[in-house]
Amino acid sequence: MLELIIGFGFVFLILIIASLFERLHIFNDEGTRKFIHIGVSNWFILARFLFEDKTYLAIIAPLTFIVLNYLSYRYNLVSAMERDEKSVNDLGTVYYAISLTIITYFAFEYDYLKEGLFAILVMGYGDGLSAVFGKFFGKKKLYQNKSWLGTFTMFLVTMIIGLILFPELWYLMIFIALMMSMLELFTPKGLDNISVPLILFLFLVVIL
Repeated sequence: MLELIIGFGFVFLILIIASLFERLHIFNDEGTRKFIHIGVSNWFILARFLFEDKTYLAIIAPLTFIVLNYLSYRYNLVSAMERDEKSVNDLGTVYYAISLTIITYFAFEYDYLKEGLFAILVMGYGDGLSAVFGKFFGKKKLYQNKSWLGTFTMFLVTMIIGLILFPELWYLMIFIALMMSMLELFTPKGLDNISVPLILFLFLVVIL
């Protein structure tokens, strides 16, 4: 029970800080959403230590947030996560929780924790930072209003995370980083929270 309280507490702390930043105008709307996007991905690091081989406990939080994120989308429960104008593309927070649930289950149940961590951090940091740098600093567009800078950021962040977690596979990281940056570039908005982490996780499970 204590593990669940700590796990949920971490996520709610991220949401509280993001809401505070929004109220204090420290970040604009997009910056606040990406703060949550990046911050919540660190939950998986915490989960590795909290739950170890307790798969049934590990998936409770991400399963819960599938429902909570959808309710927030429908009823604007956490304004820091939502855009003012709703569309199907804004279900990205729900897709995020779905990917987190799927990867958490298989990572804990079949001992693919490092592969799961790689996939979740790329979804959080790679996709999050690429959106921030691309939106605020990327002037030259590449595809579907996505910039060269955003795509390069995704490539670079994926490389860095990969080299930290799998330094012995340095020769493979260039290919993986290129694959993820292209996947993020060409996946329709919002759906990259499904395509990027799940394809990366599956790829790692198959080849490692």
